[in-house]
Amino acid sequence: QVQLVESGGGLVQAGGSLRLSCVASARAFSVYGMAWFRQAPGKEREFVAAVSWTSWTGSNTYYADSVKGRFTISRDNAKNTAYLQMNSLNPEDTAVYYCAARQLTEVDRDPAAYAYWGQGTQVTVSS
Repeated sequence: QVQLVESGGGLVQAGGSLRLSCVASARAFSVYGMAWFRQAPGKEREFVAAVSWTSWTGSNTYYADSVKGRFTISRDNAKNTAYLQMNSLNPEDTAVYYCAARQLTEVDRDPAAYAYWGQGTQVTVSS
């Protein structure tokens, strides 16, 4: 069983930045595909970003169009941690952000593809 613990959420003004962290209890963290999703009140959970890793390509990153150019996902396999750096935040980014993991190198934009989830961290962007 893999446990994921997120941190770094909070209240920020529009245009500001936050960095989310997700620490995983997994062995062999490098083989897990990692992703961030978010869910706003009354809306479905949506894909934000994902990062895979292989020894021959390193990290490969994927983004939703709505965050491309503003958010950066990364991972530190030595620390069993995935990150989401969020810049130029706007009120539409307000949501609970969830870290997710799957025991496959490849990542997916469908939340159903992920077996492990964190408890979520609230991000609120004021206008």
